[in-house]
Amino acid sequence: MARLTPGDQAPDFTLPTADGGSVTLSERLASAGKGVIVYFYPAAGTPGCTKEACDFRDSLASLQGAGYSVIGLSPDPVAKLARFADDESLTFSLASDTEHATLEAYGAWGEKKNYGKTYVGVIRSTLVVNPDGTVRLAQYNVKATGHVDKLRRDLKIDP
Repeated sequence: MARLTPGDQAPDFTLPTADGGSVTLSERLASAGKGVIVYFYPAAGTPGCTKEACDFRDSLASLQGAGYSVIGLSPDPVAKLARFADDESLTFSLASDTEHATLEAYGAWGEKKNYGKTYVGVIRSTLVVNPDGTVRLAQYNVKATGHVDKLRRDLKIDP
């Protein structure tokens, strides 16, 4: 599917989470003041994904203070996400999309190139969804390092 752009309706989803529960975007939006940050990452426990997750963890208080909720989403199975959350003390929702349906709906699953090889996988992306379900911000092919700081600047959250 094509990538989402600001103003598009964000596809709703319900996915299992690392804590044994589930997360539904529309329910999270109903309780989020300014919206929900959904970030898509390739694999729990890898160096880049760990750095990005820890940056979200370390910024969580200011993101929540500014009215945002955070959901990390990957194709990893729930058990792997649970270990990742434990190992890195992650307290925000980590959702599992093993079938790639949500990743595809958000344009975060597709062809990638790495070291000259082409393959299909997760396109590291972050979307901010407004409380009305529309996309406020859509960033694709983001870098794992420094991305959360850039997102905070883009959202005008404390420097």
